[in-house]
Amino acid sequence: MITRLLVANRGEIARRVFRTCRSLGISTVAVFSDPDADAPHVAEADLAVRLRGARSSDTYLAVDRILEACRATGADAVHPGYGFLSENAAFAQAVLAAGLTWVGPPPAAIEAMGSKITAKRLMAEAGVPVLPSLDLAAPAEFPLLVKASAGGGGRGMRIVREPAALAGEVESARREAESAFGDPAVFAEPLLERARHIEVQVLADTYGTVWALGERECSVQRRHQKVVEECPSPGIPPELRERLCDAAVRAARTIGYVGAGTVEFLVKGDRVAFLEMNTRLQVEHPVTELVHGVDLVRLQLEVAEGSALAPVPPAASGHAVEVRLYAEDAGYLPQSGVLRRFEVGGDVRVDSGVESGSVVSPYYDSMLAKVIAHGSSRAEAVRKLVAALRGARLHGLTTNRDLLLKILTNQAFVAGDTHTGFLADLTDADVAEPAGELPALAAALALAAANRRRAPVLAGLPSGWRNVRSQPHRARFAEIEVVYDPLPDRVVTISAEPHRVVLERDGVRHTFAIAQYDEDGTVHVDHAGGHAELTPVPRLPEPVEHVVPGSLLAPMPGSVLRVDVTAGDRVAKGQSVLVLEAMKMEHRIAAPADGVVSGLHVEKGQQVEAGAVLAIIQEGDQ
Repeated sequence: MITRLLVANRGEIARRVFRTCRSLGISTVAVFSDPDADAPHVAEADLAVRLRGARSSDTYLAVDRILEACRATGADAVHPGYGFLSENAAFAQAVLAAGLTWVGPPPAAIEAMGSKITAKRLMAEAGVPVLPSLDLAAPAEFPLLVKASAGGGGRGMRIVREPAALAGEVESARREAESAFGDPAVFAEPLLERARHIEVQVLADTYGTVWALGERECSVQRRHQKVVEECPSPGIPPELRERLCDAAVRAARTIGYVGAGTVEFLVKGDRVAFLEMNTRLQVEHPVTELVHGVDLVRLQLEVAEGSALAPVPPAASGHAVEVRLYAEDAGYLPQSGVLRRFEVGGDVRVDSGVESGSVVSPYYDSMLAKVIAHGSSRAEAVRKLVAALRGARLHGLTTNRDLLLKILTNQAFVAGDTHTGFLADLTDADVAEPAGELPALAAALALAAANRRRAPVLAGLPSGWRNVRSQPHRARFAEIEVVYDPLPDRVVTISAEPHRVVLERDGVRHTFAIAQYDEDGTVHVDHAGGHAELTPVPRLPEPVEHVVPGSLLAPMPGSVLRVDVTAGDRVAKGQSVLVLEAMKMEHRIAAPADGVVSGLHVEKGQQVEAGAVLAIIQEGDQ
């Protein structure tokens, strides 16, 4: 029996495993890097061990330090979570060699699936359908997809549509794969466009029983990373579901699998092609749990302790949809900093690695939480999810909430017509709605009320009171300007406090929750229609630092991975100037126009902050 479990991971997955451990009476141990010292998963564990440093290679990927943490705390078992060392066969073997219980598949099974190249060969031999591999030196067809052999999560993946781009994309994919997984090996296969990305949850015990717990639809993706997942898939008929589940069970049996894992496929029409097998728990496992009424972490622990699964898996009931809430901008660039407020309510499950006041570090993935809804029907689950996202209070960092709402309310999504190119069809999906008049009025009234409350004398007088009124009262925000005294026709103030304003328009009352933080002055307005962020324009602006025209600014904190130009070079619009690495992903910084590199302010290996000037491109020939 497991008595004390160390989770070799961080964030929401560590908290997720701890939750099940508490219900089973298992003591918990967290490990944490320096940036994670105040993270929620550290506070929730019974014991915690600091892995000094910030980089993953020095902390969450340091096998010897994690094993030392086990010895220091008396942990008798290790759960790897997902990411980091979760699919590292050497780590699994080291845990077993130390006499500890490994909550995962046998090292041999991890190794068999750890190389996608080897995995494809094994699956083909077992009769599981696969896509052909292409010769990188002379591929037979385009477009193609270059993929990292050792990893997933979109890292080390590049779409190549023409021969001229192949060499550069292969080099980039190899660098990113080496950085993320320690293995630069890549391969290529035909790009099956506008297909469905379907995966099957498997669970196996040591007695030969293998469950296939239905399929998950994971087609809505950005940068080859999943954004929305659901169970079951709205586009998989019963006979195809049976084929997929049979293939997944065959795959698990072929490698002697034990524990929880996922077999992933591309499906286009009747064509099914094996993608990979993830030898770990998946980010999207909650939708399977809600539909099948199971706790996959509990089952993992019981299998690791030697328990047998029931002969038949539990039946499915209802539908579940999950969205991944990221701290990222409209261009999918990760954001870091302080999350001032994080509140998500409604009839949903929230698996998060953050809470109000958490610091989102530039060192790790920028996912804040998974929000999951379950209903008797797909429509009910989606409706619950939309309501929860609209009512969420998310302050301090830009998130992808607006994009998620656009996806969930899109007609094609509602009809279940999704595929891997779905987001590319949403041309306006990354455009936030402008701040409306009523939220701006509410913000103006709340600020006025706050000003009066802070007034040292005559605090009972309304803001801006005068014996003789000559001009209306205006509030100027960067996004909109409003007159709040007098109010527009048909708008009546019911109440106005610094943090809550109630307005009535045409007989309908609207309630607004207002928040403002001293750090940046942004006013956050949450209401039934969504969320607005407004930036007050100061009456007497402070002097600002001048930025030279043509400056390329760092979109996020990161490390300069490569510099592709030198000062004085002529560049064309769209040409790569340099490459930043942030959160294990490469971000290409391109020239905004034809011109000359008149200034180069960084070099390879340099750490930069968001907004730092990287280079200056002077338009024209000189």
